[in-house]
Amino acid sequence: MPEESRAVIIIFGGSGDLASRKLYPALFNLYRRGVLAEHFAVIGTARRPWSDEHYHEVVETAIAGLNPDPAQAHAFAQHFFYQSHDVTDAGHYITLKNLAAKLDDHFAIGGNRVFYMAMAPDFFETIASHLKSEHLLTDAGFNRLIIEKPFGHDYASAKTLNDSLTATFADDQIFRIDHYLGKEMIQNLLAFRFDNTIFEGIWNKKYIDNIQITLAEAVGVEERAGYYEKAGALRDMVQNHVMQVLSYLTMGKPKSFTTNDILAEKDKVFAALKPYDLATAKANFVRAQYTGAEVDGKTVRGYREEEGVADDSQTATFVAGKIMLDMPQWQGVPIYIRTGKRLTRKSTQLTLTFKPVAAPLFGQSATSKQDTLTIYIEPSEGYSLQLNGKALGTGLTIEPDELRYRHDPEAAAAAPEAYERLINNVLEGDQTNFTHWSELSASWHFIDAIQAAWSQDPNMPTYPAATMGPQAAFDLLARDGREWFWQPHRVQMAD
Repeated sequence: MPEESRAVIIIFGGSGDLASRKLYPALFNLYRRGVLAEHFAVIGTARRPWSDEHYHEVVETAIAGLNPDPAQAHAFAQHFFYQSHDVTDAGHYITLKNLAAKLDDHFAIGGNRVFYMAMAPDFFETIASHLKSEHLLTDAGFNRLIIEKPFGHDYASAKTLNDSLTATFADDQIFRIDHYLGKEMIQNLLAFRFDNTIFEGIWNKKYIDNIQITLAEAVGVEERAGYYEKAGALRDMVQNHVMQVLSYLTMGKPKSFTTNDILAEKDKVFAALKPYDLATAKANFVRAQYTGAEVDGKTVRGYREEEGVADDSQTATFVAGKIMLDMPQWQGVPIYIRTGKRLTRKSTQLTLTFKPVAAPLFGQSATSKQDTLTIYIEPSEGYSLQLNGKALGTGLTIEPDELRYRHDPEAAAAAPEAYERLINNVLEGDQTNFTHWSELSASWHFIDAIQAAWSQDPNMPTYPAATMGPQAAFDLLARDGREWFWQPHRVQMAD
């Protein structure tokens, strides 16, 4: 059994969608595994005037999809308490402090506090300020803050937000969640890279021709128009998820698997991420917005037709770009990234294309291809390695063969979900799989330069729903003599 964690977990936004969809199921799985047991309490806060009894019903409904034992689900819910709360009212923080202290004593927790901001970032500064002024942080145990993206909408706002948080919490107490860092195959990247001789020695510019990162979504904006109109694909996906994946793919080998050593190597990557000037940004980054189309006999609305989206919206739902890192081991190796909504299908895949053999023994063949390694993050998890081999027969025709592996779907489904892993890390005080300010600072400088270039062009390119984006995204690679490596059917790899 794992060691039990003790904490009072205070969730600002306890009545919200994030709490119900992600946080309560994650906490229940930690309870099932024994990470949380008898010595914990959760306080949900929001404006709604709920009772504890109603809150218990909300929690049990949220975890119903996990097929819990009814008695265990009921016992779990008894650790949840609700406090109607106005985040701007100092008096409410006093009430919250008293409730936390009471629960701390009742469950013998020892003063440990986790503050989870599961609400609009507009309130982060206000909450952090009141946590300090009304003395909700304890001296007896640990105090840890979890915040969700977006971490600002540009560098200036991100710095203002960070300064407001560090006025109350030390940096080693702040856990900035990027749920991609909790995904199984992202966490597997470092093991894959550094614990396999065949890859560790060739993961550099001498052998790798290019790297591609694709985060494709089949869905549209759905109910998130209010947020998405402010963010767009560049801020919503590239500034955080894409940049974090990029750092794991390109960082040097850390001295040890510790937070400080991994952060030191990631910082080298972000320091090598030089912001583009306006002309270079325009040349190397493409944006577009999806339009309506007929898909499988059904009409799919365009982005501007979605509820809550302005008729003249200039929000990009697709981004593709070329990134060059200014570091010796990656000099000259392009990293192509793309992400978007309403694409052909949902798939997150990372592909490394290796340089061709300088003098192939069997000569150039029309059917041979460059070796490629593809790592599938979701919806299936696994790898495929495309190599050249001899075709069956008496001749010496070279053709590509593929070695494939995937995690067993049932085993993968039973593995901890991203939020479960990351909340567990918070309880352990392990910041390895979280975003740090140094990374955010560098990525925002890079993103701001692209946004500045786009702001000079009022024309928004488009692409039909259920395609892989605008032609300009394909032209971006074609001018380098390359093309996107895309295996839409390999995410459901055969046994």
